[in-house]
Amino acid sequence: MKKQTIFVGAGALVIGVLLTAVIGFYSMPSMMMLEDESPHDFATTVEVFEREVSAGGWSVLQTHDMQAILAGHGHDVAAVKIYELCSSKYSAEILRLDDERIVSPLMPCRVAIYEKSNGSTYIARMNSELMARPFGGVIAAVMNQAAVETEVVIERVLDPGVAIGSR
Repeated sequence: MKKQTIFVGAGALVIGVLLTAVIGFYSMPSMMMLEDESPHDFATTVEVFEREVSAGGWSVLQTHDMQAILAGHGHDVAAVKIYELCSSKYSAEILRLDDERIVSPLMPCRVAIYEKSNGSTYIARMNSELMARPFGGVIAAVMNQAAVETEVVIERVLDPGVAIGSR
């Protein structure tokens, strides 16, 4: 085999690996975060979300009204509410184990509901299933199950047929 062929092959391999790394790096943010447009206006999306969280057996620990908070500091932004959600069964399963507590900065689960300049309302959250994969074990299992339940709640909110008081 000629040296030139080996160099071309090795160079192509290096370029391929670098190109894959660059594409992966720039596509990671869109894979790490999930965003869906709500069929409802902001107020209805918030109301349906809060109802569905409770119906799903989860608790809202805290709600951050970023529009109001930032207005208090002289900034004008569109409506944004960030919810901190907790399921005690999942939190306890992770927090009772010493080695698994490393993911406590990712707790509680956060979901944001916000308006964009196009007038539409969106729901965003971390892709917990993707984020859990590298951890494996108990962390991956618990985060995956929590993600499934959270997605069920969000699917209910995104259902155009779900109206206020329908549960």
